[in-house]
Amino acid sequence: MARRVEDAVFDEAAQVRAQIGGQLASRYSVTSYRSAAAVLAQRSPEELAAILRVLERFTISRTEIRSPGGNRMSATARFAELAAAEGFHQEVRIEADLLVRLREGKGDKAPEIDRILRADYIHNHLVDFWRGRVAFDYEWNSKDQTYDRDLYAFRSFFEAGVIDVGVIVTRELSQEFFQSLGYCLDREGRETSNTVAAKFGASTTGTHKLISRIAAGRSGGCPVLVFGILPGNISPD
Repeated sequence: MARRVEDAVFDEAAQVRAQIGGQLASRYSVTSYRSAAAVLAQRSPEELAAILRVLERFTISRTEIRSPGGNRMSATARFAELAAAEGFHQEVRIEADLLVRLREGKGDKAPEIDRILRADYIHNHLVDFWRGRVAFDYEWNSKDQTYDRDLYAFRSFFEAGVIDVGVIVTRELSQEFFQSLGYCLDREGRETSNTVAAKFGASTTGTHKLISRIAAGRSGGCPVLVFGILPGNISPD
């Protein structure tokens, strides 16, 4: 009987909590791909501590969820401010050219017979935040295809030797939770006829869509740590 790939590439929950701590367990789910939690804890402990401080300070109110703004709502700007306060650079792009040399014969002194420059071999992939050996993204309510862009960016940074691990913070909230919030608000704070559940539809971001992409290998060999925002992180109005 074939094993499921998820069992081979995702780390055991108890192990992950032991590596990063369980102080935020009521507010965020945690999923670790290819030993991402261990990599962070062992190779980038200061960045891990900084990310945990950001997550500890970050909350979203029910009113913010009901208000217009999509992925650029006020909570998103607040998250960026918290990350900047911890020394993360924002909107970091990677660009690289590839210089290819051809040599005839064996040994270090073999003569070079051709040289090819592939300009823009890596072009313009972007991560929300970067510090040390860690790339860090936040996704609240975008189209779920955004995850493909994020994971491919992690892969590019990783294969170029820039990072050891990627981290994504996104939401893990059910349709039932959004239904409990009732109706959306307009920019003046007045209730509209549109439901909150409709705003967070089937084609928008959520951990289940991210984790399925990670399991499919979209980030290549780059370890990825996912924090899912739970109802425990949603504050009263």
